[in-house]
Formats: sequence, structure tokens, C-alpha cells
Amino acid sequence: MLLLTQILASLVVSIFALAAAAQAQTYPVKPIRFIVAIAPGSVTDVIARAAAPELQARLGQPVIIENIGGASGILAGRPCAQAAGEGYTVCNINHSHYSYNPLMFDKLPYDADTDLIPAALLYLLNSGVFINPGLKVKSLDELRTLAQSKPDGLNFANLGDGSFPDLFRTWLNNQWNTKIVGVPYRGGGPAAQAVAANDVQLTYFGIGNFIGLLQGGKVQALAVESPRRSLLVPDVPTFTELGLHYPGQGWWCLSAPKGTPAPLVERLSKEFTAVFSDPKFVAFLEKQAVVPAATTQQGFKDFITKDRVAAQTLVKNANTKKTEYKP
Repeated sequence: MLLLTQILASLVVSIFALAAAAQAQTYPVKPIRFIVAIAPGSVTDVIARAAAPELQARLGQPVIIENIGGASGILAGRPCAQAAGEGYTVCNINHSHYSYNPLMFDKLPYDADTDLIPAALLYLLNSGVFINPGLKVKSLDELRTLAQSKPDGLNFANLGDGSFPDLFRTWLNNQWNTKIVGVPYRGGGPAAQAVAANDVQLTYFGIGNFIGLLQGGKVQALAVESPRRSLLVPDVPTFTELGLHYPGQGWWCLSAPKGTPAPLVERLSKEFTAVFSDPKFVAFLEKQAVVPAATTQQGFKDFITKDRVAAQTLVKNANTKKTEYKP
């Protein structure tokens, strides 16, 4: 009886393996929903829309962008986690989903370790500190002095409490002994426009969100988070040059919902990394002020492990408290 049970179990495994292999050979047979966890117009959205036709050419099916921004990416985390694991929903999510939200919030509507399958790291962010020119400061030191003289007087655009930009605000307040106030927006594009309109006075986001506004004199850059000065804003000093030792690093990735068959995840990882590693697309990414960093699936998993250590350091240094997520 035991032998028969073992034989039957082996047959079931073999049948599922053959079915998965057959599915992988014909996949995809319909359009792929690509959830992008930020508002339209942000750098991430621009990159995703540029990648979509390249991916369609490789996959043979349209890649349909669906923007879901807000709440530190949590609003997108839920549909990413709850989608059917059939290979027809994939997600463009980031550091917040994997490394920061689990440290910042209780009762998240998704579990980063069980509900999401890491497929590929795509790129790193080059972020910076941007202000409205009306502040009339010319350096980070002058901004600090102004912030210290205006308790609760400066507003900072973020993606919600506990979001990656907001952690920078909290960390900066602790470093400077200031009380800069966070104001939530649904993406880097809306945040950049808010700074330009002086609805808020400063923010910390990817450089690419601000290029046009910088060229038009609508916003001002005080510092960039980059190993070396950005070619897009060569006159702006780096954090390191200014002695600002911020431990965080922003990044964006490809993930799939739980239950997505491994052969399909491997195919998606292969095609996305091929697009994001193509020399022409790499050049495009660099013009968006991001750092190309496409990896294999295993390389991305190893990256997450290291990033979570950095996130723990940042959250501890920022002295932020874990709170209950309330939709």
C-alpha cells in the first residue's frame, strides 16, 4: 500500500511538471497586466511605458500598464499579492514593498515573503533633495538653518507616512533637530509639481522626476544621492561630498503573485532583464537618472537580503515606530 501511494504521488508530481512545461512553451497567450506601483507621469511610469513595447516584441503579447499609486506602495501591494498566479499579472514594485513596509507597518494586506515572488531587480534610483526656489537658500547647510528657524514651517512631499521619501524626512529631522512636515502624494511626478507650485517646499525623490522643472528654473537641486555627480545635474554635489551619510537606497523590480509557476517566472525574468540590459535601453535609463541594475532571479533575492539589513539600520537610526496599517 505504501509503495502504491509513493508511485501515485510520483505520478502526480510528474503530471504537474509536464503541465507546467507545456504551459511555459505556449505562454503567453493573452495580454499581460503590468501593475506599476506609482502614479502616471513619474519616472518609474515613464520607464515602464517605454519598456512595454520592447517586452511585447519579446513576449508576443501586449503588456498593459496599470498605475496604482499611494500609501507607500501598499495600495499596489494588495492587488499584486492577490492576483491569480497564472503569469498574466506582474508587478513593478520597489524597496518599500520588500524591505521597508514590513518594518514600518503591522497588518499589511500582503506578506512580502509569501505573497510576492521576486523575479528580477531592474534599476536603482538616483535621488536628490529638491526645493522650491522661493526658499532662497543655496545649499543644504542653508536649508538646515532655515528649517531650524521655522518649527513646523516647511512641508515635504512624500508617498505617505513610512514611505521611503518619508523615512528620509524623518531621518533628516533627527539629524538636524527640525520638524519638517510630511505631505503625501501618489508619485514622484505629482510631488515634483507640488514643489514647483510651492504647495510644499522640499522633497527627496528620483532625479528624473525633476529634470524638466530644473531646466525651467521651477525647482532647485541641493544634493544628489549618487556615488558620483550626476551627468544630468553636474553642478549639484553628492551626499558624500556634503557629509550626509544616508543609509538608504531606492530601487525598482519585477515581481509576480504567489502561485505563479516557476517556469513562467523564469521566462518573465529572462525577458525583462533582457530588455533592461539592452544597450539602447540602458542608455535610455541613464537619461532618466536611474542606474541600470538588471539581475537574475537569484541575484535579486540575494540583493533583497542585503537591502533589508540597510533598511533595519535606517529605521532604527530614524527612530520611527511601527504602526498599524489602516486603509
